[in-house]
Amino acid sequence: MPTLYVEGVPEETYEALRAHARANRTSISSEVLKLLEGAFPTRAELARRRKAYETITKRYKKPNRDMPSTLDLIREDRAR
Repeated sequence: MPTLYVEGVPEETYEALRAHARANRTSISSEVLKLLEGAFPTRAELARRRKAYETITKRYKKPNRDMPSTLDLIREDRAR
């Protein structure tokens, strides 16, 4: 696994990151990785999102309407 070194981090940014890590009971390294993963999705994550989007758009494609009404969604949910 590659290693990433970051130089010149402003003191305020570092302290905010350290406080955030401490609040989550994780290391600073873990917090940085979590932030990077959220900001830069992998190809696999983008493919998962694309598939979810396609599933949603296929499911709710109805003639003469782009999306179901809120009432239709509530009725569908209650019928389960």
